Amino acid sequence: MGPVYKVAVIQLYPKPMQIETNYAKAAHFIEQAASQGAQLAVLPEYHLTNWVPEDPHFVTLCGQWKVYLEKYRALAKAQNICIVPGTIVEHHQDAKTEDEKLINVAYFIDSNGDILGSYQKKNLWHPERPHLTSSTKDPHEVIQTPLGPVGMLICWDLAFPEAFRELIAQGAKIIIIPTFWTLTDCSPYGLKLNPQAEALFLETTLTSRTFENTCAVVFANAGGPQSSTKPNPYAGLSRVALPFVGALGNETKDSAVEAMSIVDIDMEILEEAEKQYKVREDIARDDWHYDYRHTSKPGCTGKEKL
Repeated sequence: MGPVYKVAVIQLYPKPMQIETNYAKAAHFIEQAASQGAQLAVLPEYHLTNWVPEDPHFVTLCGQWKVYLEKYRALAKAQNICIVPGTIVEHHQDAKTEDEKLINVAYFIDSNGDILGSYQKKNLWHPERPHLTSSTKDPHEVIQTPLGPVGMLICWDLAFPEAFRELIAQGAKIIIIPTFWTLTDCSPYGLKLNPQAEALFLETTLTSRTFENTCAVVFANAGGPQSSTKPNPYAGLSRVALPFVGALGNETKDSAVEAMSIVDIDMEILEEAEKQYKVREDIARDDWHYDYRHTSKPGCTGKEKL
């Protein structure tokens, strides 16, 4: 038998440009998660500001990233819970050239308030590219955490199987994906064919990724307010996906409203899935026939691929 980890996926509605209000809501959800025994709480991408890069004050708010990162570190320690505070958009300026950039970063904070690792978004969604700087060819790295080896991706990264393979080749068992994905991300052509096309994309892709990588996927997407007069453009669907089982998280996995699901991740399921599908075993073989840029490291099967 493997360990069982209790994880909270928080489907927060990030009110545009209301950074302190959004932090206060997030902190309340995290306190609730901790009181229910959760060992990890995960928030969505852009949870502090929403995605409004054209707002003249957006960059100014992003300059406060250190303040809120420290708040989450203190909260993690006070509540004795690990936190992935969604993503925090950071404004940086080169001291010599005065060049400015915005980067979109996810952090893993342990229950002592220590930062165990971080990840800068690599695969930028098309409207993000004029505003954000990608991590480009920096390798995906696994973080050693109290929940075992963890990989982090952000939103559109989930569309790329290579990102998952690079992480599981290093032994990642849980992939955490803070996301800001809406139904209106689809083109008019796609929406005409299926107004729920983006939901279909998410549900099928997340299920595929958990099977094809024998990993758990912790997916925390933004939610939105309910309205009787207009449809909710937020996709929601926050969940934990596991092989054999599929989607878990009754409060959020079939919903787009603000809510939180607390889910048990039974690591035995991942071990049994690997016994069945032998994905990690195959990609660690010296004669594996696909040449990806990653190399296996100790933690996948113990064999090193050169």
